[in-house]
Amino acid sequence: MSNVSYLSTGRRKNSIARVRVSEGSGKVIVNDKTLDEYFGGLERHKKTVMKPFEVWNGVKGYDFYISVCGGGVTGQAGAISHSVARAILSLNEASKGALRKEGLLTRDSRMVERKKPGRPKARKRFQFSKR
Repeated sequence: MSNVSYLSTGRRKNSIARVRVSEGSGKVIVNDKTLDEYFGGLERHKKTVMKPFEVWNGVKGYDFYISVCGGGVTGQAGAISHSVARAILSLNEASKGALRKEGLLTRDSRMVERKKPGRPKARKRFQFSKR
């Protein structure tokens, strides 16, 4: 194996995650912090990020350096999961079926709906008064 690094990008809501994969010991670094430091006690988000690693068992031989920006914690976790899945696909083409089956390669296109004029929020209406 040569010391080749792979790059991939993932998106979710307003978050963008970029992953650089290189040979190493299997550590996952998010914005210069470990996964536990970055997401703190939010177990749900850590589980979302680790989902592609559970599908693919070759994490031990590679280090994942992730840079994520924009959006909130949920969007960032989804963006990281998407980008890691795409990076794994570039490392190991045979894992495509398993990643696709779990829905990790598909970008989640749900976005916040825009606010409409004459309303307080996207769908909420002001209180109606008959008289």
